[in-house]
Amino acid sequence: MKRKQKKVLIRIILSAAMLVPLKIFAPEEEWFAALLFAVPYLVIGYDVIFKAVRNIAHGQVFDENFLMFIATVGAFATGEYTEAAAVMLFYQIGELFQSVAVGRSRKSISELMDIRPDHANIEREGIIVEADPEEIAVGDTIIIKPGERIPLDGVVLEGESSVDTSALTGESLPKTVRPGDDVFSGCIDQTGLLRVRVTKPYGESTVARILDLVENAASKKAASENFITRFARVYTPAVCFAALALAVIPPIFAGGWMTWLHRALIFLVISCPCALVISVPLSFFGGIGGASRRGILVKGSSYLETLARTDTVVMDKTGTLTKGVFNVTAVHPERISEGELLELAAYAESYSSHPIAGSILDACNTEPDRRRITSNEEISGMGVHAVIDGREVFAGNDKLMDSIGVKWHPCHHVGTTVHIAVDGEYAGHLVISDELKETSAQAVRDLKAAGVSRTVMLTGDTKAVGEDTAGKLGIDEVYTELLPAGKVEKVEELIRTKPEDKALVFVGDGINDAPVLSRADVGIAMGAMGSDAAIEAADIVLMNDDPAKLAEAISLSRRTLRIVYENIAFALGVKGLVLVLGALGFASMWAAVFADVGVAVIAILNAMRTLRAGPAGS
Repeated sequence: MKRKQKKVLIRIILSAAMLVPLKIFAPEEEWFAALLFAVPYLVIGYDVIFKAVRNIAHGQVFDENFLMFIATVGAFATGEYTEAAAVMLFYQIGELFQSVAVGRSRKSISELMDIRPDHANIEREGIIVEADPEEIAVGDTIIIKPGERIPLDGVVLEGESSVDTSALTGESLPKTVRPGDDVFSGCIDQTGLLRVRVTKPYGESTVARILDLVENAASKKAASENFITRFARVYTPAVCFAALALAVIPPIFAGGWMTWLHRALIFLVISCPCALVISVPLSFFGGIGGASRRGILVKGSSYLETLARTDTVVMDKTGTLTKGVFNVTAVHPERISEGELLELAAYAESYSSHPIAGSILDACNTEPDRRRITSNEEISGMGVHAVIDGREVFAGNDKLMDSIGVKWHPCHHVGTTVHIAVDGEYAGHLVISDELKETSAQAVRDLKAAGVSRTVMLTGDTKAVGEDTAGKLGIDEVYTELLPAGKVEKVEELIRTKPEDKALVFVGDGINDAPVLSRADVGIAMGAMGSDAAIEAADIVLMNDDPAKLAEAISLSRRTLRIVYENIAFALGVKGLVLVLGALGFASMWAAVFADVGVAVIAILNAMRTLRAGPAGS
């Protein structure tokens, strides 16, 4: 509990300690009783009175401070001293409870902020010194000791260690890193000393981007939050004028001015919108915080709300449902050896960032001498064209061969085929087979169990490869041989055919799926740890590459929305009922206290369930 909260708690205890004996031994003299009850009232309510007067002076009249000020002062004026002090006391108890609840919710986010590194160890003139991570340049070598948090993204030069990635991925199983492996800021080096070459400045590192994403999540409000904000602006002045009408109009015809004034004051206490104004944003804030602890980063509550309406899930294949680690086999080389075929393909693909290109380079086992490459051009959706040692080389799919007029041989193996043509003659092809992730099939089953009615896979691969993968996973529809623009067109077509009140989610690896991620109702990037493109383009980022997180994210969003709607219905229902009863004289000031403070406390308790980030049915 913070210092300010402790002070409020002390005031609550003091006020209650004075109020209880006063209630029992209240003097009969009205003026003396008013004077005595004013002491606990001012002890607990002086800040509310001050805020109300200050806001009125600044033209900001209609808020909860104004409502409580008018209601309690009015209660004093009508001789209801106990009720006036008690209402203010219970209001402050509710405010303290609310403050603690918000603090707990913020703590779930601030725990993520602990991934911010304090310093980086850099070797200068043979001595290891501590430096600000923001002062470290790309290319510098940093030393990470066991137990330290990795301060910057980089690649391991020396050493071997187990790295705890749970702060980013939500997964407790450590990852072993060796020379040549990438490491990411925010993770913890557990066992060994590592020498790491920095590959990104701090401002572009994984930890900096994640912190920026979480800190700015509140700026993208859900429709429910915006509704509550607009509702409160209209609701508060409306109930103030309704209370004024209740105090003035009935007595004109029926008399009993004090009775109707008392009812109007009760009406004002009941009408405080605290339960709605706090519990709805708190529910979303808790949902985002709970998700972040599981490695699911949501850029704003608007995306959490949209995700809850998911009906169609469209997935990329490579790197999303498959590992993106390929086995490369040379098949039927013609005119040249198998080794030369693989070498020419590796040189042609050496400038490409596509995962398949990386696999061909890995299969070649040698670092290409780029001085042998005179020119290199990537042909979108088809392959590459390069001049190597003076020979013109084309490497790509069937369409590329057709476009240059080279007769190619069909491949009878399941996998992605990369044809190679040298100086206008067919030289053979490579078969690249990808491996499914262990959790992909279960992820598809979980999505259907979560109520997703349509699963779709998009891929640039051949029809045979795409249909084989979709069949193994149980995916409803598959569209193959798509260029990047074709994926966008297909997503737009699927959006047009889905139910109007439902959402389409696209899931990609974030590297080359940015256009589709942006076009979908919700774009989710998988395996995004260290991927700038994923964090920039996606609305939701899954920090590891586990497809099982998809159904978990959808279930969490639906659970959060259900809690939001429960709070809205409960708060409006109880307040509406007690408002009517208060206006008719059947609700006392104590009922008004419950309708305000009691409803707020119950709604906040319900909202805090989102922090647990449990399954949808919990």
